[in-house]
Amino acid sequence: MTERLYYTDSYLTEFDARVVERLDGGARIVLGRTAFYPASGGQPHDTGVLNGIRVIAVEEDSADRIVHVLEQPLPESEQARGAIDWPRRFDHMQQHTGQHLLSAVFEQLFGFTTVSFHMGAEASTIDLDTPSVTPAQLAAAERRANEMVWQDLPVSITFEDAASAAGLRKESAREGTLRIITIEGIDRSACGGTHVRSTGQIGAILVRKTEKIRGQSRVEFLCGSRAIARARADFEALDRAARLFSAALDDVPQTAASLLEQAKQAEKTRRKLALELAQLRGRSLYESCPPDAGGLRVHVERIASGAIDDEVRALAQSFCSGSRGVFLAACENPPSVLLATGAETGIDAGARLKAALEKCGGRGGGSPRIAQGSLPSAEILEALVRALSQR
Repeated sequence: MTERLYYTDSYLTEFDARVVERLDGGARIVLGRTAFYPASGGQPHDTGVLNGIRVIAVEEDSADRIVHVLEQPLPESEQARGAIDWPRRFDHMQQHTGQHLLSAVFEQLFGFTTVSFHMGAEASTIDLDTPSVTPAQLAAAERRANEMVWQDLPVSITFEDAASAAGLRKESAREGTLRIITIEGIDRSACGGTHVRSTGQIGAILVRKTEKIRGQSRVEFLCGSRAIARARADFEALDRAARLFSAALDDVPQTAASLLEQAKQAEKTRRKLALELAQLRGRSLYESCPPDAGGLRVHVERIASGAIDDEVRALAQSFCSGSRGVFLAACENPPSVLLATGAETGIDAGARLKAALEKCGGRGGGSPRIAQGSLPSAEILEALVRALSQR
């Protein structure tokens, strides 16, 4: 069993310890005691060095030992000196204590209990036992949590018997001695993570967004230096948008909404004109297409890539509005085909295309006048085009 020095002092950055066990040729080390935090409870592991060798992971095994995974094997030695990556450790302390505070605030203000917690590399999340959280509730929780930060409330560590530990925000299933993290007057939680000494050291708390997860609500947040960095990035993005729009920062949402509406209207106009143009082109193609010996006017439209869309369908229908017109569109990527026929041709487009596709492993169908389908590969497209364009 490894003595956990971070249990009593999360600010301890250097320590000496006895090497208890060397695993995997010294690439995995067990110490008699350690200040390195193993990945647990939603909090990532610490990093740092052990006798100058980088610690890249810290794990807790089934025997309640902490295993230090090294970048390279540790030379034979009975003693080791460890040093924690302090910026990473303090960042985790800010996020984890901020989570305790934010979870307590959500419960006190709205009765939302925290089901789980995850600390990511860029942001952290808590899952709340509620199907939804309104923007007003997010703002209220953020405001209240920051008020608790400004009060610089003490954060303390105590060890209490599970049978007598009272006032915990969430009941613990553990027996024996519990490690309790207390934010004075706000929260008491059983927790094995690393924490700051007062709420003022959490720094700013920034609640970002929420999403529904299996009937619960996942809330994303950042604390301390992460919150400041994110706020700076958000400002710079908004400032760039303001410069592009030649607008004031506060006017960016309204300006973007106005331009988006203009773009939607322009797209509607473009599509209307494109369809009209396709209809005109279809009639022109029909007029320029000489009839074959049977009196059919057959046109094959080649499309290198892109979907067979409304414009192609408008082109086909316009062509076939003339007497005895047969229109075939062939697309290489994705491999697909469209067949349209005029009523006077006596050709059922849907039945003919479906039969042809079944022979080559394709899928599709449609009405007697227009049908569409897809092919398993572009290699069989030409054979299908020849088969469909013949009387």
